[in-house]
Amino acid sequence: MATPPDRPRFDDLWESGPVYIASDKPLARLVARPVREFLRVEAAGSLLLLLAAAVALVWANSPWAESYDALWHAHLTIDVGPLHLDESLQHWVNDALMVIFFFVVGLEIKYELVNGDLRDPKTAALPIVAAIGGMAVPAGLYVALNPPGSDGAAGWGIPMATDIAFAVGVLGILGRRIPSAARLFLLTLAIVDDIGAILVIAVFYTSDLSFTWLAIAVGLLAAMVVARTLRIWSTVVYVVLGVGVWFALLESGVHATLAGVAIGLLAPATPLLKEEVARQHAREALRDNSLDPDELAKLRFLLKESVSVVERLISTLHPVSAYVVLPVFALANAGVELGAIGKVFTEPVGLGIMLGLVLGKPVGIFLASFLAVRLGLGRLPEHTSWSMLVGLGAVAGIGFTVSIFIAGLSFPGAELLTDEAKIAILLASLFAAVVGVVLLLAATRGRSAVPTSEDVVDG
Repeated sequence: MATPPDRPRFDDLWESGPVYIASDKPLARLVARPVREFLRVEAAGSLLLLLAAAVALVWANSPWAESYDALWHAHLTIDVGPLHLDESLQHWVNDALMVIFFFVVGLEIKYELVNGDLRDPKTAALPIVAAIGGMAVPAGLYVALNPPGSDGAAGWGIPMATDIAFAVGVLGILGRRIPSAARLFLLTLAIVDDIGAILVIAVFYTSDLSFTWLAIAVGLLAAMVVARTLRIWSTVVYVVLGVGVWFALLESGVHATLAGVAIGLLAPATPLLKEEVARQHAREALRDNSLDPDELAKLRFLLKESVSVVERLISTLHPVSAYVVLPVFALANAGVELGAIGKVFTEPVGLGIMLGLVLGKPVGIFLASFLAVRLGLGRLPEHTSWSMLVGLGAVAGIGFTVSIFIAGLSFPGAELLTDEAKIAILLASLFAAVVGVVLLLAATRGRSAVPTSEDVVDG
């Protein structure tokens, strides 16, 4: 489409030429811009996560396996005044870097509760009930094979989790065969699943509890609430308090990553400014067709604060979580020796995880959804059949990130059980993805793509 004569061309925007990535230089055209476009694809984070897990597996089973163990078991010490932390690099990833992932999860939960589908009880009812069924049945299958008192009993929380990134990535591969309402169902289910996993970690995977440090963490969270009430809007204040909450939870015995969830839930989900009024002020600032530093600062404030803190933080941190935190986590935790892979199919821990994720998830989600619909608690998503729901349940059996995280908490000091659990998670997640894709392809065979809202607008 040609540019109208009264509209300036994009090339005329630059004072002294475009920035490098927008230029016609070979590296910009052939590398930088394609990489940027790849990172905008919905499934890109899942592909990077899968690549990192594959690298970890190959590395840990190669002649250089010792270097893998040496790297992630190397200790990093922080010793500043009264602050003394001495942990392995793997622990720093799991206890500190993963706070960013759980912070983003907390932000997404807060957004859904205030502005999304969890705000509407009628829309949220079915995925909430389905998520409960999808957690209860896998845990029950695992406990049946690993009863209380057995060596693997503590791992019952492992097959409860759904990996949002991979699940959404699989649906992205299937494209418009999957109705948007079905995608929304799975996304809401996965968020509720995350809430369940967070509660399980907080209540059942907490080591020796220090009530003094826990009280300090609660006090710092209360200070955040007070600061919000007083309309203190300085990011520095919340960062300092947030670091304090993380350290206090680390010392309390409650898993430190839960600090991210708690802080995310406290973030404001409504804008500071009224959007229409902010837009009017912005027009007035631009009326004289000139910008000085003061007007620029005012415009920046008007634009930024007409969007909620939760939305801004999700937009900023989601790429960091998807493209940095989770791949590093997979690289640090997915490197297990595959020599004992046969035990996954014969030992109760591996069997419990495999059955829980591959069978328990779809069965639990289907049965809970069926009961909810029959009892009038909810209704099937638009353009979604029962056979498609079974496929969505199978995709929800992709545990990966959170399952591996819980596996690392389940068997302290029992490295063989932890490795067996991780191998089972990787295999089960792969099987669940394949089964889910096959079932969804079969359920949507012969159906035309359901038009999206973008199609309606474009039409």
